[in-house]
Amino acid sequence: FQKVIEARRSMRAYDASRTVTEEQVREIVKAATLAPSWKNSETARYYCILCPEKCKEFAEECLPQFNMNNSAGAALIVSTFVAGNAGFDVSSGTPVNECGDGWGYYDLGLHNEIFLLKAKEMGLDTLVMGIRNADRIREKLQIPDDETIVSVIALGYGAKEAAMPSRKEVSDILKFL
Repeated sequence: FQKVIEARRSMRAYDASRTVTEEQVREIVKAATLAPSWKNSETARYYCILCPEKCKEFAEECLPQFNMNNSAGAALIVSTFVAGNAGFDVSSGTPVNECGDGWGYYDLGLHNEIFLLKAKEMGLDTLVMGIRNADRIREKLQIPDDETIVSVIALGYGAKEAAMPSRKEVSDILKFL
């Protein structure tokens, strides 16, 4: 597990001659469903584009140029969560704490991290992209209005080695009380 964590990098170059399969995506998403979620609400949702031509069209319409370039040759996965559920009282629809829909983002982040690690374990690389046109994505993929679009994840076979950037020291982010 430690080796997978250390090997995972944000990939910005993909080998377009090697395509991701539906079976691989199903296996990755199945692993992601094991992530914890608010009261087991499981509000994460994924929309997958595998066809290279459809990926190119989606990227041209929904991503800025730099993300379009960085994800070329990869499958594209849009991650969303059902809003107004995680972090809310089911009967009244009111937030249970000050985070409100922030808990939906938190839960989806847990799902997505497992997604990324499972992909790496399977020999695939990823890039999480938060700069995208959510309105155009919603329209193009017919995503329901009650889902919050969070990220587009490029998924594919890396075309180069990605170097590890410098990281903060544990002592910079951890305090014992």
